Amino acid sequence: MEAKSQKQFNRENLLSQGVTLLMQQGYHGTGLKEILDAVQIPKGSFYNYFGSKERFAAEVIQHYIEPFIRQLDGHLQNQEINALTAINRYFAELIDALEQAGFQGGCLLGNLMGEVGDSSELCRESLQTAVRRYRDLLVQGLLTAQRQGTVRTDKSAETMADLLVNTWQGALLRMKIEQSSEPLKQCCRDLLGDYFKT
Repeated sequence: MEAKSQKQFNRENLLSQGVTLLMQQGYHGTGLKEILDAVQIPKGSFYNYFGSKERFAAEVIQHYIEPFIRQLDGHLQNQEINALTAINRYFAELIDALEQAGFQGGCLLGNLMGEVGDSSELCRESLQTAVRRYRDLLVQGLLTAQRQGTVRTDKSAETMADLLVNTWQGALLRMKIEQSSEPLKQCCRDLLGDYFKT
């Protein structure tokens, strides 16, 4: 039991370190040795956990998206506010965190989409899964908002969720080059505060 928990601890440690390094340096800029040195485990153990660097990156993607899904779901589960307010609060938290980080990093999914999205089938499939999970949760929130009468019903929740994800990813790239949260705030203002509303 103890060995299993140590193995799980090492695996989680590797994935967390993977998020940090891939965010900072990208897939191609991150060497296996850096990852191993950061968590102080031997190379053989790494291959026991993941098999390859590509498989590792694919699992890092799922590890990365999980807290965002929990965070969004936490807002949507709040019975004291309506769903549109919940989505707005979620994105406001993201913007605040990015401002505090000095606009560094952006979104690991967006970064890896540009870097390995068309060159690694394994990573592409993992990115698709992560984006789909995230988008589907936004769909559920927007469907609830439609039932509550705060979001327009002449557009499908799926169409609006896709537009929000796509616009947010583009705004994150603009944020990086402009070193400003204004593109993110504009995304929320124009979509959540205007276009989506009844």
